[in-house]
Amino acid sequence: MTELHLWLRHETRTTERRTPVVPSDARRLVENGVTVTVERSPQRIFPVEAYEAAGCRVVEPYSWTVAPLDAVVVGLKELPEEPGELRHRHVFFGHAYKGQPGAEALLRRFVAGGGALFDLEYLVDDNGRRLAAFGYWAGYVGAALAVLHHRGRLTAPLRPTSKDELDAELQPRPDDAQFSSLVIGALGRSGRGARAALMEAGLDPTCWDLAETRDLDRQALLDHELMVNCVLSTGPVTPFLTDKDLAEPRRGLRTVCDVTCDVGSPYNVLPVYDTVTDWTDPVRRLHERPALDLIAIDNLPSLLPEEASTDFSALLAPQLMEFGVAGAWGRCLDRFHETCRELGLENGESDHA
Repeated sequence: MTELHLWLRHETRTTERRTPVVPSDARRLVENGVTVTVERSPQRIFPVEAYEAAGCRVVEPYSWTVAPLDAVVVGLKELPEEPGELRHRHVFFGHAYKGQPGAEALLRRFVAGGGALFDLEYLVDDNGRRLAAFGYWAGYVGAALAVLHHRGRLTAPLRPTSKDELDAELQPRPDDAQFSSLVIGALGRSGRGARAALMEAGLDPTCWDLAETRDLDRQALLDHELMVNCVLSTGPVTPFLTDKDLAEPRRGLRTVCDVTCDVGSPYNVLPVYDTVTDWTDPVRRLHERPALDLIAIDNLPSLLPEEASTDFSALLAPQLMEFGVAGAWGRCLDRFHETCRELGLENGESDHA
């Protein structure tokens, strides 16, 4: 059996401070015979010296492009636009299987180079449940930002912080008015995080999940002043908000945070916007009268990089220890090939099948 070699890459996105593997878990991987190479990264929340002390090899950013072909490149967010041919096996959130913008171009790069995408969104157990996810912290941060904006206390640009600092900002003040809040997808990871943040802010949110969205009470939704969407739909569904709802004069809804950010998907439950917001401009006005503001940031957990990375790494590291082409990783690989064939990009399988 070939020795497993994991290559932890530097993230291209300048606001991405998380890491999929924290130093303490890297040490466990090394102690179990895994070779771990870590690229230097000035923005990663954990210093490279901590990885070096854990027994990892340290290399320069973007050197994964010349890594040994048997190395498995591990990251979180999007790859740089070059090289045009991807030769390695890559583990990250590819957002490439539901027709998202740029998805076909990314998969074409893998097919051209003979590499393969192991998309972390599709790393699931036998029952289809995600094995490693940032959902809790995405929901927590998203709901927190929505509350701060609704109270007029959200300042931009956003900056990474800690949970203690964020919670201090969330505490209600004597002059804060109460308002109604709704979490949709309340029973999932993101929903639990959103509920926790709202309760930290002194609110008692309405919680909806599958039962309520199967037969959507649209007026009840619009009567809430703040809504946090934590639903990721994988099939056709009645949209939670439409352009007609935005123009509804009796609408009470004023602030929406879309934690899911499923822009571009035909199954998007909030098809009322077409581009996400970001740390520099976190809020976008969707409608003037009555006002409705949107927060749709697609890397929310990076605003709590240490907490989010530590929890995610604890889930992912045991899976990485078992990396291969069977089980959960095999399902990831099957999904990659299936999508490539559907798009007419490949007839057979890649060199890493």
